[in-house]
Amino acid sequence: METNEWTSRVAFLGPTGTFTELATKELFPNEWIIPFKTIPECIEAVDSGQVDIAVVPVENALEGSVPLTIDYLFHEADLFISAEVLSPIEQHLMMHKDQVNQLENLDRVYSHPHALAQCHKYLYYHFKSVPLSQTTSTAAAAQYVSEHPELTIAAVANVGAAKQYGLEIVEHNIHDFHFNHTRFFVLSKRNDRIERAGDKNQIKTTLMIKLPIDRSGGLHQVLSVFAWRQINLSKIESRPLKTGLGDYFFIIDLLEDENAPLMKGALEELRALGCSVKSLGSYYTYQQSNAK
Repeated sequence: METNEWTSRVAFLGPTGTFTELATKELFPNEWIIPFKTIPECIEAVDSGQVDIAVVPVENALEGSVPLTIDYLFHEADLFISAEVLSPIEQHLMMHKDQVNQLENLDRVYSHPHALAQCHKYLYYHFKSVPLSQTTSTAAAAQYVSEHPELTIAAVANVGAAKQYGLEIVEHNIHDFHFNHTRFFVLSKRNDRIERAGDKNQIKTTLMIKLPIDRSGGLHQVLSVFAWRQINLSKIESRPLKTGLGDYFFIIDLLEDENAPLMKGALEELRALGCSVKSLGSYYTYQQSNAK
């Protein structure tokens, strides 16, 4: 399905000015995009039919996976991945224009926990004694700073957030590593793929797998299902099942179409082994054009 064929309500992790909004606008420039405060609210909005699509972060190159997204898709919602957006991330330190001359007297820095972690070295060496406070998003941090001009505080966020909330960037590109990208899932109740003409790349399938019992060699047996068929894995990760210590499920990204004969055979073999398999569908990855 071409993206210009969608007439959709698209939820994204808000408020306005988040990296998620930038990724959403990259794939849905002409759609009705709606901010939600949390990742669960975005996912539940799709699951309940309040919106057609949701865009949520799933993994950062520096800080790893976003557990809330993965766990919610496994435990709470029955959704599919229609596309993936890979977005470059640039973090900046920003303050209210009335406080920019007070940078040396900074009292607190606000941002999403992943953003604070991505800027750990900078914040440690420049503001070692300044407390850090977590917010639901980088844009929420920028919004809070804009609403409290009387406080000597700063936010870590993107250029779009600075413009949206009238803040002044006092330090550019404070992230610790140059290659800082985030993956965003485009979620839908329909197992459809979003395709853009002339912009296709390697297709990917995401599976969530629970082993039948905890036995020696169980995971090796699962991986062998893909190995002998020469189906390449791009990622494997374990997450707690929330049933007890040592109980896990696995999320696996495979570089193959779920409708390919070899993949169909792999899924049949996994179920024959007694595994519980939840497919999130097959999808293409799209690169956001520019960092913001």
